[in-house]
Amino acid sequence: MRKITTFALFATALVALGCGAGATDEAGSSGGDAAEDKPAKTAKIGQAARDGKFEFTVKSAKCGVSKVGSDLLGAKAQGQFCLITVNVKNIGKEPQTLIDSSQKAYAADGTEYSTDSAAAIYANKDQQTLFNEINPGNQVTGVLVFDIPKKVKLTKLELHDSPFSGGVEVALS
Repeated sequence: MRKITTFALFATALVALGCGAGATDEAGSSGGDAAEDKPAKTAKIGQAARDGKFEFTVKSAKCGVSKVGSDLLGAKAQGQFCLITVNVKNIGKEPQTLIDSSQKAYAADGTEYSTDSAAAIYANKDQQTLFNEINPGNQVTGVLVFDIPKKVKLTKLELHDSPFSGGVEVALS
C-alpha cells in the first residue's frame, strides 16, 4: 500500500505542476507592494508567514515520535518523526494545491530534510488535507512529517506555495 500511496502523491504533484498550480508572479519578487503588506521574512511558531498565494501559520512542532497511524496501518520512523502542524490559507484569487514535498526542514548545521509523504497520510486524520486544492479564502490545517535522525533537532522550516517559489522561513526554536 505504501508504494501505491507514494505513487498517487507523486502523480498528484505532477498533475499540479503540469497544470500550472503554484505558479506565482510573486516568487522572488521584491518590489511593487507596500512594505506593511508583507510579513517579516522569518516568522516564529504562531505567526503568519506568506509565500506567493499561501499564508502559513505553524501551530506546533513535536519531535521524538517513533510511529504514526494505528497498529494495523501506520509508518515507523527510521530515526524520529517531527510532526509540524501547519495552517495554510489561500490568499490568492485562484485555487492552489499545497505540495508537501516542496516544504523543507533544517537542522542548526544547515542539513536539509524533506517530508515523508507516506507517513503524513497516517499522521493526518483526513488523508487528503494537504493534497487537495485550496480555494481562494479557504484554509486547511494538517501535519507535515519529517523523518530525521534521533539526535538531530530541527531549527527552522522553509515553506513554499509551489516548488518554484522563493519560500518563507519559520524558526522552530
